[in-house]
Amino acid sequence: MAVELNHTIVPARDPQASAQFLADILGLTVDPPVAHFFPVTLANQVSLDYDQLDAFEPHHYAFMVSEQEFNAALARIGHAGVTHYGDPACQEGGQIYHSERAEGRRGTYFRDPDGHLMEILTPGCTGP
Repeated sequence: MAVELNHTIVPARDPQASAQFLADILGLTVDPPVAHFFPVTLANQVSLDYDQLDAFEPHHYAFMVSEQEFNAALARIGHAGVTHYGDPACQEGGQIYHSERAEGRRGTYFRDPDGHLMEILTPGCTGP
C-alpha cells in the first residue's frame, strides 16, 4: 500500500470556530465532531482535525485548488474582511503571487483566527 496522509491535528483556541472559518473560505463543510475534534475533510480525504489548545506555535497549511475554486475562495476572503498576502512573511497585503517555477500558478496567503498561515494555490503547469 502506498503511504498517504490520513489526517493532521490543527491546534486552535476555539476549534469549532476555526474549523468553520477554514471551511467557509474553502467552500467546504465541517464534518460532525469526532470525539473532541472538529474535522474538515478535503477532496483527497485528508482531514484537518481541529483540537482545542491554549498555547501553540502557528503552522502553515497549503491547499491546492482549481482556478475557479481560487477565485471563489479569494472572493470569500475579501467578503470576510480577511487580509491576504502575496508572500509568506505577510508583507505584501492584498496581493497574489505568480510562481516562477510553475507557469500559470497563482496563490495567496492569509491568517486564520489562531494565526496559522493558510495558503491557497492553483496547480499551474510545470512544463511542456
